[in-house]
Amino acid sequence: MNTSLRDLAPGALGMVLVGSSVGVSRSLVHAPLFATQAVRYAAATLLLLALARAARVRILRPRGREWLWLGGIAATGLVLFNVAVVRGVAHAEPAVIAVAVASVPVLLGVIGPLLERRSPSRRVLLAAPVVVAGAVLVEGTGRTDPAGVAWAALALACEAAFTLLAVPVLQRHGPWGVSMHAVWMGTLMLGVLSLCTEPPSGLAAVGPAQWAAAGYLAVMVTAVAFLLWYRTVAAVGAGRAGLLTGVAPLAAAAIGALCGGGVPGPPVWLGLVIVVGGLAAGLRGPRPASGPGPVRTRPQPQPQPQPPRERTPASP
Repeated sequence: MNTSLRDLAPGALGMVLVGSSVGVSRSLVHAPLFATQAVRYAAATLLLLALARAARVRILRPRGREWLWLGGIAATGLVLFNVAVVRGVAHAEPAVIAVAVASVPVLLGVIGPLLERRSPSRRVLLAAPVVVAGAVLVEGTGRTDPAGVAWAALALACEAAFTLLAVPVLQRHGPWGVSMHAVWMGTLMLGVLSLCTEPPSGLAAVGPAQWAAAGYLAVMVTAVAFLLWYRTVAAVGAGRAGLLTGVAPLAAAAIGALCGGGVPGPPVWLGLVIVVGGLAAGLRGPRPASGPGPVRTRPQPQPQPQPPRERTPASP
């Protein structure tokens, strides 16, 4: 069975929305970090709840170790990732953080299939470094210091954890359940951090433009993008879905150009070609099986009914 465009399109669109968040997030640099993000995720939680009820999707309650997996998604992919990005740009240029995050296909291509109890795809392993190389050309490189490198590595690990920690719970909870639980848990964590580290009056200084940016992040980059991304991860696996993260820097560069950032230079165009080539090489071909399939046996021929024998009269 080939990986269909219907399975890949949601994840690609989700990465486009993630790429669009780069320009939007710049307006939140001077806003209270934890408080603003807590409001963002709280709004996303309410939206997901309303959409789930409208779609008549049942959200299951976590049980056992599922609390740890879902809590890990919230702690790493939501809370710690935002901290790493904000603190990282204080020690490194934004391109350094972006390039580190763009390396996530390599981790997902190796670790994702192992969590799904199958061998990594050779095609994905070969395509992942190609996608990373193209993303590096698109984002470029920048100056940094040792602290910036450490924050960039943490951002990479958190971005990978956002997908990898969802693998064990996606089958039972689906994209809706994983998104819902991760977002409301992240809201609580960010709220506690805000109360412990930020003054209560910080939100009063947030202006209309910043609230508009937070609203966009809540609706499109959190609620919608989460559902789209986990839909693709559940359909094609973490390894192949990881290649689609190369779409995010392309979207960021394109949206930056449309917003007045200028026409991209030759390295960006070359990176675009390399990323598209890597995606085409890694995503085409048969979809990897998630487990041993049913054994097909050749049907046995059914015995043909014999016509009844004519009874002859008994001999006198």
